Amino acid sequence: MADVARAAGISTALVSIVIRGVPGASEATRQRVLRIADELGYVPDQRAQKLRQSRSRVLGVTFELQQPFHGDLVEQIYTAAGQQGYEAMISAVAPSRSETTAVNALLRERCEAAILLGSELETEELTRLARRLPTLLVARHTDLSGVGVVRSDDTAGIGLAVDHLVALGHRRIAHIDGAGAPGSSDRRLGFLQAMAGHGLQDTADVLAGGLTETAGAEGMRYLLGRPTPPTAVIAFNDRCASGVLDVLARQGCDVPGEISVVGYDDSRLAKLPHVQMTTVSQNAAELAEAAVTSALALIAGRQPEEVVLTPRLVERATTGPARS
Repeated sequence: MADVARAAGISTALVSIVIRGVPGASEATRQRVLRIADELGYVPDQRAQKLRQSRSRVLGVTFELQQPFHGDLVEQIYTAAGQQGYEAMISAVAPSRSETTAVNALLRERCEAAILLGSELETEELTRLARRLPTLLVARHTDLSGVGVVRSDDTAGIGLAVDHLVALGHRRIAHIDGAGAPGSSDRRLGFLQAMAGHGLQDTADVLAGGLTETAGAEGMRYLLGRPTPPTAVIAFNDRCASGVLDVLARQGCDVPGEISVVGYDDSRLAKLPHVQMTTVSQNAAELAEAAVTSALALIAGRQPEEVVLTPRLVERATTGPARS
């Protein structure tokens, strides 16, 4: 700003008036300052501006860098936050960067609330965070009284997948679960309940898996090594299902002619033209809007609540009638 003031031959206070768009400068001065600022490549220091404000109007968001669905959620959160006059500041969790580090980065940026996507923070750490900042979990349940939750009904979501496959004539159905990932216990329960509801509890097969392609691939190789492999597989998420599909392609198994595959999330992976995966949609736009609305409610001092959204099945090319 000082550089712009020197070039224009005016005070920094007058430059500030022009940049902020408030009354106090003539139109000629305004146009000259804006032209010089553009020529010098001046960009307002938003961080400094926020330090002078009582509110930052920024929502902090942590997300898992390697999870495609988290990327979809972040994109929608930007939109939902913008519609409420807020910005979203993201902080990634990666193999080389812990969730604690990602959260601390948000605290330094004076965010008004923290939205944690698929958080795996321990209860004690979540409690400490909620004492410092309004905290919202997305895609994870918690019994902590001071933390808000927005999630899909994972039990019902897996049930939709089971119902779809049973309607196609499948009886031997396996679920490669998410191990200890958020939502995995609900999806396991939903699978077992849905299978029992169809009288198929004896053929309900749950296999320890995970969130990655590698977990899905290892699970599918194990299932193919059995004397009687399943005719359908429901994976914990779309990444896991991608690993399942890769193994089946390498083994020359026809999908869905020999084995049907269902993912979960309806992430960008499921929509790829060469994949066209049947999956359970959590509706990223709806989750994001609910997350922003809930975060703003926490900022306003309202009591944390749990919002549970209803998922839906998206049928594509990876499921078909069971082999006769």
